[in-house]
Formats: sequence, C-alpha cells, structure tokens
Amino acid sequence: MATATSSPTCQFLTHFGSPRPHPIIFPPIFKQTHFQPYRIIANGSLRNNYFSPTPTISSNSPLLVKAQASINGEREQREPMVPPFNVLITGSSKGIGYALAKKFLIAGDNVIICSRSAERVESAVNNLREEYGEQRVWGTQCDVREAESVKNLVLFAQKNLGYIDIWINNAGSNAYSYKPLAEASDEDLIEVVSTNTLGLMICCREAIKMMLQQPRGGHIFNIDGAGSDGRPTPRFAAYGATKRSVVHLTKSLQAELQMQDVKNVVVHNLSPGMVTTDLLMSGATTKQAKFFINVLAEPAEVVADYLVPNIRSIPASGSWKPTYIRFLTGLKAYSQIFSRLAFGARRNRYVLED
Repeated sequence: MATATSSPTCQFLTHFGSPRPHPIIFPPIFKQTHFQPYRIIANGSLRNNYFSPTPTISSNSPLLVKAQASINGEREQREPMVPPFNVLITGSSKGIGYALAKKFLIAGDNVIICSRSAERVESAVNNLREEYGEQRVWGTQCDVREAESVKNLVLFAQKNLGYIDIWINNAGSNAYSYKPLAEASDEDLIEVVSTNTLGLMICCREAIKMMLQQPRGGHIFNIDGAGSDGRPTPRFAAYGATKRSVVHLTKSLQAELQMQDVKNVVVHNLSPGMVTTDLLMSGATTKQAKFFINVLAEPAEVVADYLVPNIRSIPASGSWKPTYIRFLTGLKAYSQIFSRLAFGARRNRYVLED
C-alpha cells in the first residue's frame, strides 16, 4: 500500500519545498527583468556600462543601424498596427499551432502556417480554406532547423502578405521519446535540441530582421514548455533543458532590442500550459503523468480560445512592452488539484488512471 508521501499528489504538493522530480511542469511564474549592461553613446557606438568601452555589435548590424537612426532622428515614422493582423505560426499543421491558426482566422486575421511536412501543410491549408476562404490563409513547407528554409519562409510571407504583425514560434519536438537521458539515442537528442533551440534562434533572428524593415514593426511570441521555469523534467530532460533556454533567449532578445532603442519590435513569451496534443499524450505512461494530464491538461481549442484574444490585444492596444501570457497559472493549477482531491473532479478525464 502506497504511503501518503509517495503518492503523486503529495509529491506534487511537496515539490516546492523539496528537490523531488515530477513529470508534469507548470508554466513558469517569474517577474520579468531587463538587464542592460550596455548603453548607446552620442556617436552611436555601444559601450559596456560595467567594463571597458568595447563595441559588441558589427557596424552593419540591422539593430545598430536602427539604433543609430534613432539617435540621429532619422527613424521612419511608425505606422499604427490595426486589425486585421497578418500572423505567421511555425509548427502549425496540427496541435496547438493549428488551433491558434483557426482562432486567428475566426477573429478576421490573415494567417500563414508551416510545417516540415509538405503533405500536412497542404491538407491543413485546404481544410482551413474550405472554412475561412481562399485569400486568408497560406501555407508552406519549412524546417526551422535549416536557416535557408526559414529565410524562404520570410520571403513567402512577404510575397503573400507583404508584412507580418505577429510571428509565433510554436515549432518544437520531444522526438516522441520519454525515457532517461542515458537511454536517449543520438538522433533523438539532435532532433530535440536542433528544433527547440537552434530552430528557435534562427526563427527569432529572421523574424527580427524582417520586422526591423517594417514601418509597422512587429511582435514575436516564443512558446515555452515543461522545464521553462527551471523545474526538473525527468524522462524528457533534453526537452526541458531546451524549453528553459526559451525563457533566457527571450529575455536576452528583449534586452538587445531595448539596448538598441528599438521600440517597434518586441519579443514576448507565450505559455499554453498542458495541451492534449499527440506529444503530451504519448507520455501518459506512468501513474503520475496520467494524474496530472487528467487534472491540468486542456484541449488545444480551449487553450487557443484564451491565448489568441490576449495575443491580439497587445498590438491592438498599441503596447510595445514585453509580455508573458500564461494559460495555466499557479493559482488555477492549485484550484484544479484541490477540486480533484476534495471532489474527485477530472478523474479519468483523458486517460484511465490505475
């Protein structure tokens, strides 16, 4: 008979005071900070506030060019950003990416979807066009791990829409593998890291470069995941490590853009929480995993119903401040766990528990 301290619920509730690992991780909860170790001096070069006055960015950097234009009063007048918005979502032929695309289309926006699989993209575009019209959704094959593929995605977006207001970096992978790191194959590790870390960096780089050339600017949203708050992710350690890097990368890009006095390109974090995608459900093999999936997970459509209006409200309001949008907050999670413990709510909701 299991003791109270070994039950899944108790392990979760005691995690905040102990180093015990757990398989399902809440969205991160932390206060945003902006670290600015550099300043722009009168001649437009960058100096390190704490060390020697060493230039840190090449003179032909788009960011530095933009900053120098601002210093000299030569920056182009920003255009107002009003709906309908032009939206690009990576990894959007299925799952939460596809659900987000549908919700943006319902709101009246124009959407570009992409995926590694040309067949899945074609099928998704056809389905969306049947429901929302031929001239509002486009799709193309894109492998975010390949820089040339992402550059072609930008060209595709510019050709069909002219500009992108909202770029959502949703593409991610766990290689559908839930096992200790010592048992992970080389191929699985390369797949996870190259997609979630390198792919995200490439997409952010190309999105920023594109948006710096747009008078309207633009908003980039990086989707986090399990491990992004620094808590352990046993059985998918590589995935958790890459998602932890999402938060760091977003903060660094926010600091870089602020350092360069770029005011019309902003990078945000987006936290969908636990979504009942194929990726999540493939890990429902342990008692703990089944418990937390039933208690905390939601279908992609429910999550998109919450996220999309909150995403759209940022450009619609004219805000240019970095934002962290979370679907599953700590308070909401605790409330649902309490309902389960007190009233048995959500038991066997998606998977049968032992």
